[in-house]
Amino acid sequence: MTTGEIHTAKGIMKVSFYDEDAPNTVKNFVKLSKEGFYDGLNFHRVIPNFVIQGGCPNGTGSGGPGYKIDCELTGDNQYHERGVLSMAHAGRNTGGSQFFICHSRDNTSHLDRNHTCFGKVTEGLEVIDQIKAGDKIEKIVIND
Repeated sequence: MTTGEIHTAKGIMKVSFYDEDAPNTVKNFVKLSKEGFYDGLNFHRVIPNFVIQGGCPNGTGSGGPGYKIDCELTGDNQYHERGVLSMAHAGRNTGGSQFFICHSRDNTSHLDRNHTCFGKVTEGLEVIDQIKAGDKIEKIVIND
C-alpha cells in the first residue's frame, strides 16, 4: 500500500492511498507529488464542515497539470467521510491535480461515486480542521 505525508504549517497529515480502488488516480497524484508539483500551492477552497481543496497551480481553482484523468468510481472505498482524499473535477473525467479532503461524512454523500476517492488521512486528522483558505501545502512526501 502506498502511503504519504502532506506537510503544512499547521501539521502533517499521513495518508494511505487506495491503490486497488483508484490505481490511475493514485499513480497520477504520486507522480505529481514526486515532481514537486504541489510544493507551495495553497488550499484555495475551504468550506467548514465540508472540504479543504488544493492542487491548483493558479491558486484559484481554475488550473490543472495540463491534462485530464478519468474518474475511477467502482471500488469498495468510493464514499466520502472524514479524512478522505478525493479528486476534484469540472465534470466527469476532467480531474487532474486538484483534490479535496473531507471534514466529515456530513453533507458529502452526493459526492459518492461522482468524485474519485483515492486515499484517506490516517494520522493528523486534526490538521484538516485547522486549515484556512490560503494555507500552503509545503510538500507532499510519498513513501513507496
